[in-house]
Amino acid sequence: MAALSERLNTPISTAELQRRWNAVRAAMQAQKIDVLLMQNNNDHMGGYVRYFTDMPATNGYPNTVVFPRDADMTVVTQGPFGGAQDLPPEGDGVWRGVKRVLTTPSYSSAHYTKDYDPELAATALVPYAKATIGLVGTYQMSYAMVDFIKRRFPGATYVDASELVDRIKVPKSPEEMELIRRTTRMQDGAMKAAFEALKPGMRDSDVSAIAAHYSMRNGSEQGIYLCASSPIGQPARINQRHVQDRMIQKGDQVALLVEDNGPGGFYTELGRTCVAGKAPQGMKDELAFTLEARKMTLDLLKPGTPCRDIWEAFNAFMRKNGRPEEARLYCHGQGYDLVERPLVRKDEPMTIEKDMNIVVHPTYIHKGYVNWLCDNYFIGGNGPGDRLHQFPEVIMEIE
Repeated sequence: MAALSERLNTPISTAELQRRWNAVRAAMQAQKIDVLLMQNNNDHMGGYVRYFTDMPATNGYPNTVVFPRDADMTVVTQGPFGGAQDLPPEGDGVWRGVKRVLTTPSYSSAHYTKDYDPELAATALVPYAKATIGLVGTYQMSYAMVDFIKRRFPGATYVDASELVDRIKVPKSPEEMELIRRTTRMQDGAMKAAFEALKPGMRDSDVSAIAAHYSMRNGSEQGIYLCASSPIGQPARINQRHVQDRMIQKGDQVALLVEDNGPGGFYTELGRTCVAGKAPQGMKDELAFTLEARKMTLDLLKPGTPCRDIWEAFNAFMRKNGRPEEARLYCHGQGYDLVERPLVRKDEPMTIEKDMNIVVHPTYIHKGYVNWLCDNYFIGGNGPGDRLHQFPEVIMEIE
C-alpha cells in the first residue's frame, strides 16, 4: 500500500481495513451476495462508509460505496461534474481498497440532483445487473438511490445486508479498542476542562464550547455536547446548542454530556453533573441509587444475554424502587456510530456479545433532580470489564 498521507487524522491501519474486508467478503460468500451498496451522509449515525473506507461522510453530503465480493470498491462523493479518479491497487495515501472515485455536485436541498449520485453508482453496478445486491444501512440510504438502482437493474435480486455487516462491525478488534480507550481519555479531559472553567454568569453554551474545544484539540472530528443548567428543584434535561442560552446562576445544577468521536473516529460518551456551589445531600443520595441502577445493568451484560431481558429487568428494578421507568434508550453500543447496535431494549434482536463497546447511562428525573451517570465498558468473556472513563463518579461541587 502507498504511504498514508500526513493530512489524515489518526488513520486506521491498512491491516485492520483488510481484516474487515476479508470478514465481510467471507460472509457475502456464505450468503451468496455479490456486491454491497451503502450510502451515508454524516458521521454521527453514518458509520458504514467509514468502516469500509476509513473516510467519513459529513455535512449532509452523501458518500456512496459499492463493495464487490471479488474486486476493489468504487466511491461516489462530493466534487465537480465528471470527476473520475482511477487509483492504483496500493491506493493513493488517502483511499485504500478503492479502485475508482467518482464525483458530482449533488445536494439534498436541490431535489433535481437526486439522480446524480445513483447514476454514478450504477456505472459500478453494471457487472451485477443479474446478480444479488446487498443494501447496507437502508434507514439512511436515500430513497432516490434505491429507487434509481432498482429501476436501472430490474433483473437483480435485492437483499438487506445490514445485519450481515452489523454482526462483523459491532464486536471490536484490539486496534479499535485502543482507539476507543483514547476517546474516553479525551472525554475525561474535556469534562475536566469544562467543569474547571464553569462559573456563574456563563451560559450553558459556554460550558459545552469548552468541552468541544478541548476535544477538537485532542483528535475529535465530530460530536454533540449537550448541556443544561437549572435551579435545584427545577430539573432540566440536557439539550442541543439551540437551547443552551440560559445563564448559570449561583447554586445551579449543571449537567453536561460529551458525546463525540476521538482519534480514529470512534464514539464514546461521558455524562456528569456539577453544582455551582454545594450539592444537597438528597442529590448525593440519589446519585448513590443511580450507581446501584447502573450496577444491576452491568451485572446482566453477559455474552448471550438478550437485550429485552436486560431492559425488562432494569425497568422492574426502577418500578420496585419508585423511580421512573426507561422509555427510550439507556444502554447501547457505540463505535463509528454515536448510537450503534445493540440497543438494550425490547425491540433489539441482537444479544450481548464479547468485545462490544457498551455505554450505560441510566437517566431519570426524581425529587427535583436530574439523576444520571454515563460511561463506557468493553464486554469481556464473563461480562463488562473496568469502566473505560476515569472521571470521578461524583457530583462535582464548583466553588
